[in-house]
Amino acid sequence: MTRTDLKAVEFPTERACPFSPPPKLTELRDDHPVSRLAYPDGTTGWLVTGHAAARAVLTDPRFSSRGEHRRMAVGEGVPQPTRPGVFIFMDPPEHTRFRKLFTGEFTVRRMKNLEPKVERITADRIAAMRKSGSPVDLVQEFALPIPSLVICELLGVPYEDHEFFQRHSETMLDYERPMHEAMEAFTLMAEFLSALIRRKREKPEDDLLSRVAASDLTDAEAAGSAMLLLTAGHETTAKMLGLGTYLLLSRPEQWALLRERPELINGAVEEMMRYLSIVQFGIIRGATEDVELDGRLIRAGEVVTVALSTANRDPESFADPEVFDIGRNAGRHLAFGYGVHQCVGQQLARIEMRVAFSRLISEFPDLHLTVAPEEIETAHLASMYGVKRLPVGW
Repeated sequence: MTRTDLKAVEFPTERACPFSPPPKLTELRDDHPVSRLAYPDGTTGWLVTGHAAARAVLTDPRFSSRGEHRRMAVGEGVPQPTRPGVFIFMDPPEHTRFRKLFTGEFTVRRMKNLEPKVERITADRIAAMRKSGSPVDLVQEFALPIPSLVICELLGVPYEDHEFFQRHSETMLDYERPMHEAMEAFTLMAEFLSALIRRKREKPEDDLLSRVAASDLTDAEAAGSAMLLLTAGHETTAKMLGLGTYLLLSRPEQWALLRERPELINGAVEEMMRYLSIVQFGIIRGATEDVELDGRLIRAGEVVTVALSTANRDPESFADPEVFDIGRNAGRHLAFGYGVHQCVGQQLARIEMRVAFSRLISEFPDLHLTVAPEEIETAHLASMYGVKRLPVGW
């Protein structure tokens, strides 16, 4: 449990490959799954890079999710304020009250009932791509519209507002932007959703936000929950659809295998989640008491950042983890988190990815990049990692 000889390092961000974690992050994991981390705000905490240690942190109630423990691993180091209702920054029993409300909205049965709408939305985007003609930017024409349309329909957000929330949620999650821009986007999103919740209370419809508005949540809590679901519900899946397509096009043997054996799509989605791990700068927890973690002593009050990308490539948990193999069993990945905070909308995300990738491959079997791979720009300092544009043709 030595502490004095551990040098704190900054969170590595430089990638050698667009599909792999920063090499220095992997080196840290291979040296020890728990290391010291220097945060931009001048404080020192811990970085967890191994799979077993990550699962331990994410399931141990002594590691708190409360907002006061938040630290930004990169950027200016100042987190955006924690809004009421954003339940990922809560611990039980407060977290449980919100989680129960939304778990019922994202049951397997409800999501299966939503699948025909996902199929329809995806088919419409395929038709729009064909009408537009080759080449297109897959991000703008496919990867972003599908989850945006789905989450708007599920929540009851008018789709004519989708450009507004897409633009501002992207700003909120981009650490390259000045903090004042992120704060302005945060405020505008909060005002938009507060007004929408008020309208749902006055004139409810058959949608998730109307049911939330009719619950015992305050207007502020309902708007905060809506912000979380709206932002997470489209941003993460959009990034996975864009980056996942880029990955498959870069691995033509895997693209061909999935085309020949469409029944592999479930495993392919799980493997993409493991291999890409788009939550780029980790999950934050704060120790509420002294905790020993893999031989390190975490003091009460210290902050821990869990790096999912290296945990999901840990050779102690996955055979040949640097190999992208859609035939493997990647079910133990942590891409949706773990424990009580595991993503409430994960079944919806899986359905969207299964439908979207399946239709894309079957409809455009000869899909290909129309620019050199080195021209594909990635959001290397965004909270959710992905490609900014993906020019493709067929």
